[in-house]
Amino acid sequence: MTKKKKILVIQKVHDKGMELIKNHPNFIVDVTDDVSEENLKKKIVDCDGVSVRIAKLSGEVMNEAKNLKIVSRHGVGYDNIDLKNAKERDIKIAITANANAVTVSEHVMFNLLNISKRKDLFDKTVRDGNFKDRNKLPKTIELWNKNFLIVGFGRIGQSLIKRCLGFEMNVYVYDPYVSKEKVESMEGKKVENLEETIKSMDVISLHMPLTEKTKNLINYELLKKMKKNCIIINAARGGIINETDLDKALNENLIFGAGIDVFEKEPPDENNPLLKNDKVFLSPHTAAFTEECMTRMGIETIQNIIDFFEKKLDKSKIVKL
Repeated sequence: MTKKKKILVIQKVHDKGMELIKNHPNFIVDVTDDVSEENLKKKIVDCDGVSVRIAKLSGEVMNEAKNLKIVSRHGVGYDNIDLKNAKERDIKIAITANANAVTVSEHVMFNLLNISKRKDLFDKTVRDGNFKDRNKLPKTIELWNKNFLIVGFGRIGQSLIKRCLGFEMNVYVYDPYVSKEKVESMEGKKVENLEETIKSMDVISLHMPLTEKTKNLINYELLKKMKKNCIIINAARGGIINETDLDKALNENLIFGAGIDVFEKEPPDENNPLLKNDKVFLSPHTAAFTEECMTRMGIETIQNIIDFFEKKLDKSKIVKL
């Protein structure tokens, strides 16, 4: 009789996902919402697989699990997992590659429309009884014929381009790992030089992992080169934009506005300057938090673990370490 695999679910996923494994004859499942390192070290000891959301999975925690074979990430980013440890021990890291592209790309457009149409200001004007001041309000920006740069052209970027084209925007793509033919097949224009391209962009949306190369990619020097009506949106990973530099650029009117869903430290410190900057539209790392997406992500997170042990996990869902 085959020994059942033990799976630790760190931070519960959607019930539809949990149902897949709770009733599966080949698995034993344990769930914990206590993400302290001390608790995780105890819980992970005899586990063969782990699913994780945004909790930190350090090398010290992973080392407690001598039989660990797979970590299934509830999402597409994986900077909360010790990759060096995973590579050294040949622990596979799987992502929910198909679940959140539509939802995150919709969130980008939600940010763009709110910022460009000054949603908060207009709404407050009516609620405060200042309707008569409508002609004194600052003007908004239309999206038609504007230049939109997608930085990172994976599944989310490819979903986003369709929505930009629906607004009849001119879409440019910066991604060294994607071919010109692929970009052009989706009616975009591939660019090779990020620093030069941003000078003529009206909107910039970031869609890449946080790495040593991408950390502080958007800094004051780059922000100074952007158009004054430029809007920048980050629904990828905190740390790609230098938050202090962004605050400074906004205060100096170097760009029009920003949409930030992710922060270098989460939750952000109370003294984070972006929290008091009314030119930033903020959300608490919830770009993927629709009911539909959370259902898909929960199912895919758990299915990835099942498929791995049944030797049928799609290789495109495994992170290359």
